[in-house]
Amino acid sequence: MTRVAAVDMGTNSTRLLVADVDGRGRDAKLVTVERRTQITRLGQGVDRDRTLHPDAIERTLAALREYRTVTDELGAERIRATATSAARDARNRDDLFDPVEQVLGARPELLAGDDEARLEFIGATAGLTEPSPYLVVDVGGGSTEFIVGTDEPEALTSIDVGCVRLTEQFLHSDPPTAEELSQAVSVVRDQLADVGRLFPAMLSAPTLIGTAGTVWTLAAIELGVDAGRSDLIDHFRLTRAAAEDVFRTLATEPVEQRRHNPGLEAGRVDVIVGGAIVVVSAMRQWGYDSLLVSEADILDGLARDSV
Repeated sequence: MTRVAAVDMGTNSTRLLVADVDGRGRDAKLVTVERRTQITRLGQGVDRDRTLHPDAIERTLAALREYRTVTDELGAERIRATATSAARDARNRDDLFDPVEQVLGARPELLAGDDEARLEFIGATAGLTEPSPYLVVDVGGGSTEFIVGTDEPEALTSIDVGCVRLTEQFLHSDPPTAEELSQAVSVVRDQLADVGRLFPAMLSAPTLIGTAGTVWTLAAIELGVDAGRSDLIDHFRLTRAAAEDVFRTLATEPVEQRRHNPGLEAGRVDVIVGGAIVVVSAMRQWGYDSLLVSEADILDGLARDSV
């Protein structure tokens, strides 16, 4: 087996997976050695001015310096790093990529939305026995990916809605006003309608899989457990009724009250409502009664694609 490290610099969080991998793709054997997440908010203000903020870059680099120490201590033979929505949108991405390359010894790959979706599918569906085809939904900070397929992605797309982007564009009050929520829901609903028209297979897949921080957090809140309890959260079935209930609670609470919900990390308190809008809207619009929460995601796909 080869020990690899995968790093994902997303709009809201910077994450690390160290894993032992034998083989390549969905059929590869993967054993997790270490998994870490830090909220770094790389996408701070990117939607407004298309520029990565110096503070956001430094927060991300600080996390990566820690991760490099971890990968060295664990003996990772390869490091592969990716950047997604925030870096795609930014004019000054080299202000991030150059120092990241110095820290990690590998230059980040700027993933297009379709590439991000493919790796997400590989990671999230490996080893599943639920009915296929699968529809994987990855709600990120700046974008949301939709991928449908059985053994390989058969249709995939990425839309520019995510928890940070929706919050910065629409959810300015504390708590959000009914008008702000309605505007955000309307934008998401319109984009989902376009996805459904272009990719009708996404409306009929029997198994909906949700990945990334927003879905994980909604499940943790519903269960009333710390977000670190992967033994309880991974492969938990979040019903639409439960997701709707958590969304209503979060959307009507001011930040100071919202932050006390079990399972809600401090770095997600201000953007979780935006993320919940995407999850609930997709389940409503496409008629899904539940989704399978998956810890495995783009990091696992990246690791499986690295050997």
